[in-house]
Amino acid sequence: MTQDVQILPVDYEIEYICRGNRVIVGPKVRKCLPNGTWTDMTQHSRCCKSSLKKLYIGALFPMSGGWPGGQACLPSAQMALDLVNNRSDILPDYELELIHYDSMCDPGEATKLLYDLLYTEPIKIVLMPGCSGVSTLVAEAARMWNLIVLSYGSSSPALSNRQRFPTFFRTHPSATLHNPTRVQLFQKWKWTRIATIQQTTEVFTSTLDDLEQRVKEAGIEISVRQSFLTDPAVAVKNLKRQDARIIVGLFYETEARKVFCEVFKEKLYGKKYVWFLIGWYADNWFKIKDPAINCTVENMTEAVEGHVTTEIVMLNPETVRGASNLTSQEFLAALMSRLGGMNPEETGGFQEAPLAYDAVWALALALNKTVAPLKARGRRLEDFNYNNHDITSEIYRALNTSSFEGVSGHVVFDAQGSRMAMTLIEQLQGGSYKKIGYYDSSQKNLSWFGNDVWIGAGPPADRTVVIEEFRFLSQKLFAAVSVFAGLGILLGIVCLTFNIYNSNVRYIQNSQPYLNNMTAVGCMMALAAVFPLGIDGHHVHRSQFPVVCQFRLWLLGLGFSLAYGSMFTKIWWVHTLFTKKDEKKEKKKHLEPWKLYATVGVLLAVDFLSLMIWQIVDPLHITVEKFTKEAPKGDLDVLIQPLLEHCSSEKMNTWLGVVYGYKGLLLLLGIFLAYETKSVSTEKINDHRAVGMAIYNVAVLCMITAPVTMILSSQQDASFAFASLAIVFSAYITLVVLFVPKMRRLITRGEWQSEQQDTLKTGSSTNNNDEEKSRQLERENRELQKIIQEKEERVSALRNQLAERQALRNRRRPSTGQNQNHNAPPPSSQADPKSLLPPPGYPNPTTDNHSLPPSFSNSSNLYQADSKMSRNHCHNSQIPLLYK
Repeated sequence: MTQDVQILPVDYEIEYICRGNRVIVGPKVRKCLPNGTWTDMTQHSRCCKSSLKKLYIGALFPMSGGWPGGQACLPSAQMALDLVNNRSDILPDYELELIHYDSMCDPGEATKLLYDLLYTEPIKIVLMPGCSGVSTLVAEAARMWNLIVLSYGSSSPALSNRQRFPTFFRTHPSATLHNPTRVQLFQKWKWTRIATIQQTTEVFTSTLDDLEQRVKEAGIEISVRQSFLTDPAVAVKNLKRQDARIIVGLFYETEARKVFCEVFKEKLYGKKYVWFLIGWYADNWFKIKDPAINCTVENMTEAVEGHVTTEIVMLNPETVRGASNLTSQEFLAALMSRLGGMNPEETGGFQEAPLAYDAVWALALALNKTVAPLKARGRRLEDFNYNNHDITSEIYRALNTSSFEGVSGHVVFDAQGSRMAMTLIEQLQGGSYKKIGYYDSSQKNLSWFGNDVWIGAGPPADRTVVIEEFRFLSQKLFAAVSVFAGLGILLGIVCLTFNIYNSNVRYIQNSQPYLNNMTAVGCMMALAAVFPLGIDGHHVHRSQFPVVCQFRLWLLGLGFSLAYGSMFTKIWWVHTLFTKKDEKKEKKKHLEPWKLYATVGVLLAVDFLSLMIWQIVDPLHITVEKFTKEAPKGDLDVLIQPLLEHCSSEKMNTWLGVVYGYKGLLLLLGIFLAYETKSVSTEKINDHRAVGMAIYNVAVLCMITAPVTMILSSQQDASFAFASLAIVFSAYITLVVLFVPKMRRLITRGEWQSEQQDTLKTGSSTNNNDEEKSRQLERENRELQKIIQEKEERVSALRNQLAERQALRNRRRPSTGQNQNHNAPPPSSQADPKSLLPPPGYPNPTTDNHSLPPSFSNSSNLYQADSKMSRNHCHNSQIPLLYK
């Protein structure tokens, strides 16, 4: 027997209708599916007597406009209402009914529709808008009618303001929900420094303000914050200039293409950079051709590789049956059935559909929770009106404490009424997005898959890694100068030993040996200062460095005072005593040794007190000088920060100015005194010319080295070389000039032997004044011998002239004269007594020789008269005249 089978077309609908006052319990409409079944086969439809009270929900679903989310959200909400109304354990005495309009995602249109909802019967117990702009309008006005607002599609952070929107809730998480996930990732990858770039719109500005607050609480710094309106070129260049590495980008998809075109041009991508973007772009957003940019698809693909996205989880990834007794996959299948096979990618709001579904369930569960408390207070939900604040407060309290598993995940609201949801973390790997983890901000739980991929060895550093590297003195230079300083100290010991050993020698005694000993000790102290001058952090710990600084200061300061002070004292007293022209003060030229020692003591005391005050008031401590960062050749992601340790104090320049000024005046005065006394000859300080030469050299070296070392203080090798070599050369020159001539004289002349023998025989040394007088007489004797020789030659010439004139007169006399004088001796045989007289202007000669100095009379070894002139030809009054 054959029966006719009627085949119905796909999407064929059957609607159930009950007669009379009966109502449909269960699905009212069923559709024919391609697999030959009907929708909602698990639920039965039946007619029952209508005893349920209706609660009305006023909803605005944008079916068109900027975000046509109502295309999928409205069927999803209707699915939820059907399931809720079929549940006997949820609002058993009530039936929820949805009254909805198309807001077109336009606040102006929404204003008109809101007026219709509020002033048209029946009374709505809750409002359900979509779109952030529409929700802002509705939520701000709803409190005037004591209405709760529950949004399914609003992400603006501005809606989290409880003062402005006191009755607002939303199952769509706020855009700021990305921020806890971002902070968690920053902490996971140990980043403490980030940068941001945003499009200047309200939603992104609010999101960034929230991010700034969260990262501050987490101890993370936003080093660079850039924004742009339409052209991101300047903002991207600023990120590059300020060394941004971890960058959070907040902008729409079209602006994202502009940003990453500039990123490619500036090379702000690769192993050193990580970009964080919003996850709701299309998967192939960077491959879409955009006439607003001049980068190829290959350029864009290269620039975006490796970036990380955060996206709100709107569909529970786990297979869990929640309050609706549906898993997320079963929900999708039911939704696709209700949509009638429409392409999800072409259906507006398909991603947000689970949020609309869970919004209806959140409302139903909250209303169900209010039944018992209201009944206890003698109230019912159907008693609600726009002036009833008590029922509104009870619904608010129930929604605020909502917590259940929905198809979009765990549904819970924070204090601002925003949905707390899980966040999906994805990374672009090889041109496609890969899930690398989830983060549940309500539970603070990070689920990590461990499949993140990096261009380098791992997550990059959040900034250029700066390695601090101290600059130390060249050890070869330090060793070389130390050898010279050590040899100089040995030379100083030799000179000091020589001076002490020969202190009884008359020549050494006349050089003021105690002052020379001080000079040698001062030179050795100055040379010893070279060692702490070259010690730095390479040799001692940083905590011990201030002690090294003090050694430098005290050794060099006191060494200079002893060495230069003793030489300055000699030259000062030579100038004071032996450059005066007043003859009346000749008797005061006796030099007392205690005055010399007192002068050195005063100079030493001044230095000691100044250093002590410096030490107490402003002690030296270690300071670190930073130089320009240097990039090594090997790794461009690392910079070397050169550091140099210095000995310094708070008012270092002031103290150096005082010390350099005082020492500089002493050096200049020393040069002046050395020049003034260069022609002075005295046996009291017989080495003052050598002292003057040493002062010249020390002054010149010090005056050159002091400013040069201050200029070169940042160059440790050059500064140490100048300072240490100046000290070494000054000490060497001083020791050689002062002591080597003495050694040479005593060795070549053997004076120390004769002096020691005389000392052993007599038991005492000759008085310094007697020796000085003896030497002065010897010198005067030699000068007088020369003068007498010259005068003898002059007298002899004059006698010859007189003899010639006498002979000429004799020839001119008359013959009578010759007869009268024939008995006279010839002129040549006997000279005329008048001819023996000296020329005019010369004193008459006498035979008295007692007024001659003792060293001239009866001393054949000093002067021998020749046959032309006897001693009586030189009058005793002539000697003082010639001497003068």
